[in-house]
Amino acid sequence: MNKLVLASVILLGPTAAAQDAYVKSVDAWHAQRITRLAAEEGWLSLIGRDWLKPGENTLGSAPESTVLLPDWAAPTKAGLFILDGTTVRFRPLPGSGILLNGKPAIEATLASDADGKPDLLQAGRVRFYVIRRGDRFGIRIKDPEAPTRKEFHGVPRYPVDPAWRVEAEFLPYASPKIRHIPTVLGSTEPMTAPGLLRFKVDAREVTLEPMIEDPEHPELFLIFKDATSAHGTYPAGRFLYAEMPKEGRVILDFNRSVNPPCAFTLFATCPLPPKQNHMTIAVTAGEKDPGLH
Repeated sequence: MNKLVLASVILLGPTAAAQDAYVKSVDAWHAQRITRLAAEEGWLSLIGRDWLKPGENTLGSAPESTVLLPDWAAPTKAGLFILDGTTVRFRPLPGSGILLNGKPAIEATLASDADGKPDLLQAGRVRFYVIRRGDRFGIRIKDPEAPTRKEFHGVPRYPVDPAWRVEAEFLPYASPKIRHIPTVLGSTEPMTAPGLLRFKVDAREVTLEPMIEDPEHPELFLIFKDATSAHGTYPAGRFLYAEMPKEGRVILDFNRSVNPPCAFTLFATCPLPPKQNHMTIAVTAGEKDPGLH
Protein backbone atom coordinates (compact mmCIF):
# COMPACT_ATOMS: atom_id res chain seq x y z
CA MET A 1 0.00 0.00 0.00
CA ASN A 2 1.21 3.52 -0.76
CA LYS A 3 2.57 5.22 2.36
CA LEU A 4 0.90 8.55 1.71
CA VAL A 5 0.65 11.18 4.36
CA LEU A 6 -2.61 12.89 3.56
CA ALA A 7 -4.27 15.87 5.14
CA SER A 8 -7.49 13.94 5.37
CA VAL A 9 -7.54 10.26 4.50
CA ILE A 10 -10.98 8.73 4.53
CA LEU A 11 -10.65 5.80 6.90
CA LEU A 12 -12.54 2.78 5.74
CA GLY A 13 -12.64 1.07 9.09
CA PRO A 14 -10.15 -0.64 11.39
CA THR A 15 -10.63 -4.10 9.99
CA ALA A 16 -9.10 -5.84 7.01
CA ALA A 17 -12.64 -6.84 6.04
CA ALA A 18 -13.63 -3.20 5.60
CA GLN A 19 -10.70 -2.50 3.31
CA ASP A 20 -11.38 -5.67 1.38
CA ALA A 21 -14.98 -4.54 0.89
CA TYR A 22 -13.73 -1.22 -0.46
CA VAL A 23 -11.38 -2.90 -2.92
CA LYS A 24 -14.20 -5.14 -4.12
CA SER A 25 -16.47 -2.13 -4.62
CA VAL A 26 -13.89 -0.41 -6.84
CA ASP A 27 -13.31 -3.64 -8.76
CA ALA A 28 -17.06 -3.98 -9.37
CA TRP A 29 -17.29 -0.36 -10.52
CA HIS A 30 -14.39 -0.87 -12.94
CA ALA A 31 -15.94 -4.05 -14.32
CA GLN A 32 -19.07 -2.03 -15.15
CA ARG A 33 -16.92 0.62 -16.85
CA ILE A 34 -15.27 -2.03 -19.03
CA THR A 35 -18.70 -3.39 -19.98
CA ARG A 36 -19.82 0.09 -21.07
CA LEU A 37 -16.57 0.72 -22.94
CA ALA A 38 -16.88 -2.55 -24.87
CA ALA A 39 -20.60 -2.18 -25.64
CA GLU A 40 -21.76 -2.03 -29.25
CA GLU A 41 -22.24 1.74 -28.95
CA GLY A 42 -19.08 2.25 -26.90
CA TRP A 43 -15.91 4.10 -27.87
CA LEU A 44 -14.25 0.94 -29.16
CA SER A 45 -16.71 0.71 -32.04
CA LEU A 46 -15.61 4.02 -33.60
CA ILE A 47 -14.20 3.66 -37.13
CA GLY A 48 -14.40 7.21 -38.44
CA ARG A 49 -15.02 10.91 -37.85
CA ASP A 50 -15.35 13.22 -40.83
CA TRP A 51 -15.87 16.98 -40.64
CA LEU A 52 -18.42 18.77 -42.78
CA LYS A 53 -17.77 21.91 -44.79
CA PRO A 54 -20.44 24.51 -45.58
CA GLY A 55 -22.68 23.39 -48.43
CA GLU A 56 -22.89 19.89 -49.86
CA ASN A 57 -20.86 16.99 -48.47
CA THR A 58 -20.93 13.61 -50.18
CA LEU A 59 -21.60 10.33 -48.38
CA GLY A 60 -20.54 6.98 -49.78
CA SER A 61 -17.77 4.43 -50.25
CA ALA A 62 -16.04 6.32 -53.08
CA PRO A 63 -12.55 7.36 -51.87
CA GLU A 64 -13.28 11.03 -52.56
CA SER A 65 -16.40 11.05 -50.35
CA THR A 66 -16.49 13.73 -47.66
CA VAL A 67 -18.01 11.14 -45.30
CA LEU A 68 -16.43 7.81 -46.15
CA LEU A 69 -18.19 4.52 -45.42
CA PRO A 70 -16.78 1.01 -45.94
CA ASP A 71 -17.39 -0.36 -49.44
CA TRP A 72 -19.20 -3.37 -47.95
CA ALA A 73 -21.67 -1.10 -46.17
CA ALA A 74 -22.72 1.46 -48.80
CA PRO A 75 -22.64 2.23 -52.53
CA THR A 76 -20.07 4.65 -53.92
CA LYS A 77 -22.64 7.44 -53.72
CA ALA A 78 -25.21 7.12 -50.96
CA GLY A 79 -26.33 10.65 -50.13
CA LEU A 80 -25.50 14.22 -49.24
CA PHE A 81 -25.09 16.15 -46.01
CA ILE A 82 -25.91 19.84 -46.46
CA LEU A 83 -24.43 22.13 -43.84
CA ASP A 84 -26.15 25.52 -43.74
CA GLY A 85 -25.05 27.62 -40.77
CA THR A 86 -25.91 25.49 -37.75
CA THR A 87 -28.30 23.19 -39.63
CA VAL A 88 -27.37 19.81 -41.09
CA ARG A 89 -29.74 18.21 -43.60
CA PHE A 90 -29.41 14.72 -45.03
CA ARG A 91 -30.53 13.83 -48.55
CA PRO A 92 -30.33 10.11 -49.41
CA LEU A 93 -29.79 9.01 -53.01
CA PRO A 94 -32.09 6.41 -54.61
CA GLY A 95 -31.05 2.85 -53.84
CA SER A 96 -28.69 3.83 -51.02
CA GLY A 97 -30.39 1.59 -48.47
CA ILE A 98 -29.67 4.17 -45.75
CA LEU A 99 -31.93 4.07 -42.69
CA LEU A 100 -32.81 7.06 -40.52
CA ASN A 101 -33.87 6.18 -36.99
CA GLY A 102 -34.67 2.65 -38.14
CA LYS A 103 -36.77 3.58 -41.18
CA PRO A 104 -35.87 4.14 -44.87
CA ALA A 105 -34.24 7.55 -44.94
CA ILE A 106 -35.94 10.56 -46.46
CA GLU A 107 -34.56 14.08 -46.68
CA ALA A 108 -34.54 15.53 -43.18
CA THR A 109 -32.85 17.97 -40.82
CA LEU A 110 -30.70 16.05 -38.35
CA ALA A 111 -30.30 16.58 -34.62
CA SER A 112 -26.70 16.43 -33.40
CA ASP A 113 -25.25 15.07 -30.17
CA ALA A 114 -25.30 18.65 -28.86
CA ASP A 115 -29.10 18.50 -29.03
CA GLY A 116 -29.20 15.55 -26.65
CA LYS A 117 -29.99 12.38 -28.57
CA PRO A 118 -28.77 12.64 -32.19
CA ASP A 119 -30.68 11.23 -35.15
CA LEU A 120 -29.17 7.86 -36.09
CA LEU A 121 -28.31 6.91 -39.66
CA GLN A 122 -27.42 3.35 -40.61
CA ALA A 123 -25.83 1.59 -43.58
CA GLY A 124 -25.86 -2.15 -42.96
CA ARG A 125 -24.40 -2.61 -39.49
CA VAL A 126 -22.57 0.74 -39.64
CA ARG A 127 -24.18 3.56 -37.66
CA PHE A 128 -23.38 7.25 -37.92
CA TYR A 129 -24.67 10.57 -36.61
CA VAL A 130 -23.93 14.30 -36.44
CA ILE A 131 -21.62 15.68 -33.77
CA ARG A 132 -21.05 19.33 -32.95
CA ARG A 133 -17.83 20.69 -31.46
CA GLY A 134 -17.98 24.44 -31.04
CA ASP A 135 -18.70 25.81 -34.53
CA ARG A 136 -17.69 22.57 -36.27
CA PHE A 137 -20.03 19.81 -37.39
CA GLY A 138 -18.96 16.30 -38.25
CA ILE A 139 -20.17 12.75 -38.71
CA ARG A 140 -19.15 10.06 -36.19
CA ILE A 141 -19.15 6.53 -37.59
CA LYS A 142 -19.40 3.29 -35.58
CA ASP A 143 -19.16 -0.40 -36.43
CA PRO A 144 -20.00 -2.95 -33.71
CA GLU A 145 -17.64 -5.41 -35.45
CA ALA A 146 -14.68 -2.98 -35.38
CA PRO A 147 -11.35 -4.74 -34.65
CA THR A 148 -10.71 -2.35 -31.75
CA ARG A 149 -13.84 -3.71 -30.08
CA LYS A 150 -13.47 -7.35 -31.04
CA GLU A 151 -9.83 -7.52 -29.93
CA PHE A 152 -10.34 -5.60 -26.68
CA HIS A 153 -9.13 -7.40 -23.56
CA GLY A 154 -9.61 -4.84 -20.82
CA VAL A 155 -7.61 -1.93 -19.39
CA PRO A 156 -4.55 -2.32 -17.14
CA ARG A 157 -4.64 -0.43 -13.85
CA TYR A 158 -2.83 -0.02 -10.58
CA PRO A 159 -3.83 -2.20 -7.62
CA VAL A 160 -6.64 -0.57 -5.69
CA ASP A 161 -5.13 1.37 -2.80
CA PRO A 162 -7.47 2.87 -0.16
CA ALA A 163 -4.87 5.56 0.58
CA TRP A 164 -5.72 7.17 -2.75
CA ARG A 165 -9.29 7.84 -1.63
CA VAL A 166 -8.81 11.29 -0.15
CA GLU A 167 -10.86 14.13 1.20
CA ALA A 168 -10.26 17.54 -0.36
CA GLU A 169 -11.29 20.97 0.80
CA PHE A 170 -13.53 22.79 -1.66
CA LEU A 171 -12.70 26.48 -2.13
CA PRO A 172 -15.58 28.03 -4.09
CA TYR A 173 -15.09 31.01 -6.35
CA ALA A 174 -17.18 34.10 -5.61
CA SER A 175 -18.87 33.30 -8.92
CA PRO A 176 -18.19 30.38 -11.28
CA LYS A 177 -15.51 31.00 -13.90
CA ILE A 178 -15.65 30.05 -17.57
CA ARG A 179 -12.51 28.23 -18.68
CA HIS A 180 -11.60 27.53 -22.29
CA ILE A 181 -10.33 23.96 -22.10
CA PRO A 182 -8.00 22.79 -24.90
CA THR A 183 -8.96 19.75 -26.96
CA VAL A 184 -7.11 17.26 -29.15
CA LEU A 185 -8.59 19.07 -32.16
CA GLY A 186 -6.53 22.17 -31.39
CA SER A 187 -9.66 24.08 -30.41
CA THR A 188 -11.02 25.02 -27.00
CA GLU A 189 -14.25 24.10 -25.26
CA PRO A 190 -15.89 26.39 -22.67
CA MET A 191 -16.48 24.74 -19.30
CA THR A 192 -17.58 26.09 -15.94
CA ALA A 193 -15.20 25.95 -12.97
CA PRO A 194 -16.98 26.36 -9.60
CA GLY A 195 -13.83 26.57 -7.44
CA LEU A 196 -10.68 24.75 -6.38
CA LEU A 197 -10.01 21.47 -4.59
CA ARG A 198 -7.11 21.41 -2.11
CA PHE A 199 -5.53 18.38 -0.43
CA LYS A 200 -2.10 17.10 0.60
CA VAL A 201 0.00 14.17 -0.57
CA ASP A 202 3.19 13.38 1.38
CA ALA A 203 2.87 16.77 3.11
CA ARG A 204 2.76 18.53 -0.29
CA GLU A 205 -0.24 20.70 -0.95
CA VAL A 206 -2.00 19.98 -4.23
CA THR A 207 -4.79 21.92 -5.93
CA LEU A 208 -7.01 20.88 -8.81
CA GLU A 209 -9.67 22.85 -10.62
CA PRO A 210 -12.77 20.77 -11.41
CA MET A 211 -15.28 21.57 -14.13
CA ILE A 212 -19.01 21.00 -14.44
CA GLU A 213 -19.98 19.45 -17.77
CA ASP A 214 -23.76 19.32 -17.39
CA PRO A 215 -25.42 21.94 -15.15
CA GLU A 216 -28.66 19.93 -15.20
CA HIS A 217 -26.87 16.89 -13.73
CA PRO A 218 -23.99 18.50 -11.84
CA GLU A 219 -20.93 16.57 -10.77
CA LEU A 220 -17.28 17.54 -10.60
CA PHE A 221 -15.18 16.63 -13.64
CA LEU A 222 -11.40 16.67 -13.30
CA ILE A 223 -9.05 16.49 -16.29
CA PHE A 224 -5.53 16.04 -14.95
CA LYS A 225 -1.95 15.07 -15.70
CA ASP A 226 0.57 13.83 -13.14
CA ALA A 227 4.09 12.42 -12.98
CA THR A 228 2.90 9.06 -14.32
CA SER A 229 1.59 10.61 -17.56
CA ALA A 230 3.59 9.03 -20.43
CA HIS A 231 5.36 6.96 -17.75
CA GLY A 232 2.80 4.23 -17.26
CA THR A 233 -0.43 6.17 -17.76
CA TYR A 234 -1.89 7.74 -20.88
CA PRO A 235 0.36 10.65 -21.99
CA ALA A 236 -2.47 13.14 -22.50
CA GLY A 237 -3.83 12.69 -18.98
CA ARG A 238 -6.80 11.09 -17.28
CA PHE A 239 -10.32 11.89 -16.07
CA LEU A 240 -11.86 11.67 -12.61
CA TYR A 241 -15.44 12.34 -11.56
CA ALA A 242 -16.57 13.24 -8.05
CA GLU A 243 -19.78 14.18 -6.31
CA MET A 244 -20.56 17.83 -5.68
CA PRO A 245 -19.19 19.32 -2.42
CA LYS A 246 -20.90 18.54 0.86
CA GLU A 247 -20.18 20.93 3.73
CA GLY A 248 -17.13 22.21 1.90
CA ARG A 249 -15.54 18.77 1.38
CA VAL A 250 -15.18 16.51 -1.66
CA ILE A 251 -14.14 12.85 -1.86
CA LEU A 252 -11.56 12.22 -4.60
CA ASP A 253 -11.13 8.52 -5.30
CA PHE A 254 -8.12 8.34 -7.61
CA ASN A 255 -8.59 4.58 -7.84
CA ARG A 256 -11.43 5.56 -10.20
CA SER A 257 -9.24 7.64 -12.50
CA VAL A 258 -9.94 6.62 -16.08
CA ASN A 259 -8.45 7.09 -19.52
CA PRO A 260 -10.13 9.56 -21.86
CA PRO A 261 -11.81 8.14 -24.97
CA CYS A 262 -8.80 9.25 -27.03
CA ALA A 263 -6.77 6.51 -25.35
CA PHE A 264 -8.94 3.97 -27.18
CA THR A 265 -9.68 5.57 -30.55
CA LEU A 266 -8.21 8.15 -32.91
CA PHE A 267 -11.70 9.44 -33.69
CA ALA A 268 -12.68 10.94 -30.31
CA THR A 269 -12.62 14.67 -29.53
CA CYS A 270 -11.24 14.76 -26.00
CA PRO A 271 -10.58 17.73 -23.73
CA LEU A 272 -7.00 18.04 -22.47
CA PRO A 273 -5.85 18.90 -18.94
CA PRO A 274 -5.59 22.66 -18.40
CA LYS A 275 -2.24 23.88 -17.06
CA GLN A 276 -3.66 24.38 -13.57
CA ASN A 277 -4.30 20.61 -13.42
CA HIS A 278 -0.75 19.50 -14.27
CA MET A 279 0.45 17.89 -11.04
CA THR A 280 4.07 17.09 -10.20
CA ILE A 281 3.09 14.21 -7.91
CA ALA A 282 2.75 10.64 -9.20
CA VAL A 283 -0.82 9.36 -8.91
CA THR A 284 -0.17 5.62 -8.83
CA ALA A 285 -3.85 4.74 -8.87
CA GLY A 286 -6.50 4.16 -11.47
CA GLU A 287 -6.17 3.14 -15.10
CA LYS A 288 -2.86 2.77 -16.92
CA ASP A 289 -2.13 3.41 -20.58
CA PRO A 290 -3.91 0.73 -22.65
CA GLY A 291 -1.25 1.12 -25.34
CA LEU A 292 -3.71 0.91 -28.23
CA HIS A 293 -2.08 3.69 -30.29
